[in-house]
Amino acid sequence: MRADLPIEVTREVRDRCLCLHIQRAARAIARRFDEALRPYGLTNGQYSLLMSLNRPEPPRMGDVAPFLAMDRTTLTANLKPLERRGLVDVSVDPKDRRGRLLALTDAGRDLLLAALPVWRSTHDEIDTLLPSGDPDGLRAELIALS
Repeated sequence: MRADLPIEVTREVRDRCLCLHIQRAARAIARRFDEALRPYGLTNGQYSLLMSLNRPEPPRMGDVAPFLAMDRTTLTANLKPLERRGLVDVSVDPKDRRGRLLALTDAGRDLLLAALPVWRSTHDEIDTLLPSGDPDGLRAELIALS
């Protein structure tokens, strides 16, 4: 071990690093949702993406990407399997032919509706695990950070 990077620094990062703890919590929560949504053939990320398309008018890809905190390339990659399954329709934006509109299909809506009770019950379970007992407060703090 080098003297200029003692184990105490590692412990400080372990105990203090918000990024580390948020990532660990996010992965644990994601695993719970992935398991709960598996019978529907969805991951938690796919469920969130599909739900983000549930709007009165099809959103532009450029509006969905920042909402989901991902770049357009990642969004495109995540849309492909959903499009192949017939859950999403990607079309040219008639107002700007360079852009794409993302529409939830009837099959996509049906799948979201079927999975919604499981999504809700998984949230209820996670909410009970919070030591503070204040899931709304935690959500507000996370939203403030994003």
